[in-house]
Amino acid sequence: MDNYFTSRLHHELRETVRDFAEREVRPRIAEMEASRTVHHELSRMIAEQGWLGATISPEYGGMGAGHLAKTIIIEELSRVSGAMGAMVQASQLGTAKIVHFGSDEQRKTWLPAIAAGECLPTIAVTEPDAGGHVLGMSASAVRDGDDYVLNGSKVYVGNSHVGDLHGVVVRTGPGSKGLSAFLVESDRPGFRTGPQQTAMGLHGFSFGELIFENCRVPAANRLGDEGDGLSVAYSSSVLYGRANLTAVSLGIHQAILEETTRFASERIRYGKPLHDLPTVKLKLGQMQSRLMTARLAAYHAVHLLDQGLSCDAELMNAKLVNVESALDSGRNAMEIHAAAGLFTDRAIERYLRDAHHIFAPAGTSDIQLLRLAEVALGQDKGSWSERLSELVRTPEPEPLPV
Repeated sequence: MDNYFTSRLHHELRETVRDFAEREVRPRIAEMEASRTVHHELSRMIAEQGWLGATISPEYGGMGAGHLAKTIIIEELSRVSGAMGAMVQASQLGTAKIVHFGSDEQRKTWLPAIAAGECLPTIAVTEPDAGGHVLGMSASAVRDGDDYVLNGSKVYVGNSHVGDLHGVVVRTGPGSKGLSAFLVESDRPGFRTGPQQTAMGLHGFSFGELIFENCRVPAANRLGDEGDGLSVAYSSSVLYGRANLTAVSLGIHQAILEETTRFASERIRYGKPLHDLPTVKLKLGQMQSRLMTARLAAYHAVHLLDQGLSCDAELMNAKLVNVESALDSGRNAMEIHAAAGLFTDRAIERYLRDAHHIFAPAGTSDIQLLRLAEVALGQDKGSWSERLSELVRTPEPEPLPV
């Protein structure tokens, strides 16, 4: 399967990222788990590798390597640390809005900085009361001369406490045409982050609250036209969010299988390795099957995205399959580990906690199923991947820097 979708350059990229993750990320995991707060130094170090520029054109200093390369980067980081994989995937969401909706000046200003690791971008859509109901948002931007004045708050923003540039979707008018998007620098007066709250997993990653209190933003910071906010929110979620979270789940799933097969080989029962027990071997076989199917769904979806082909349904399915299969394999892994899996000296409990964090963003499994049902019934509302295909297509990937 790897050889079908990937090239030699993709394999070299995988080895480069894996080596970095083992050398630089794994030694810091204990610190991140103990502190349960965002790890600024490691986030910056990863950004400096240039991997945030996977889908940025070489014209702006990016890799121009496409979505499959981006998936491999996130997958390999997540195999070691779901938190750092989540950091990169959230940055990619912030990148998407500029790639697709940024003006020439915005692209020239921000994309080279992101590609060089000098700027960590975010996207902020969800609100405390509206949740995933985008049209229910109430945070606002009011035009005042050459500026807009923003008020309100956003929650569950990936990279909230380490981000430099926040892509914020707010209300500028009524209805679905009344949403607009803005780039807000983290040092702008009237902007602040809420206290970072500890969470079940993804320790080292931040997904917190952004607060705007009469935050004045130049009209030049608006992404696209007034009324483009809904497109900014949906395209980032559909084209990048589902694919990116799929990659995080895939990396965690790989780690779950590796950790469990290692445990089953080292643990001796009745004079033989634990994996010789038929019930254990059966569970390992189920985990291997799930992982193979999940990777196939993930790579196929982003391969279509790289080719500029319609793939909304494939991206939905990839997110659904990968999230659910990682959680199912996590449960099998805990059954095999039994009491040994409950202690923090083993990574398996961390993988299971981290896997649960990928369930809700970009749509829960129920949402993916509802949308897939609409596809089956012929009731889907068009293809975001087709609408933006000219901006995401990379039929001939540039050589991947390693």
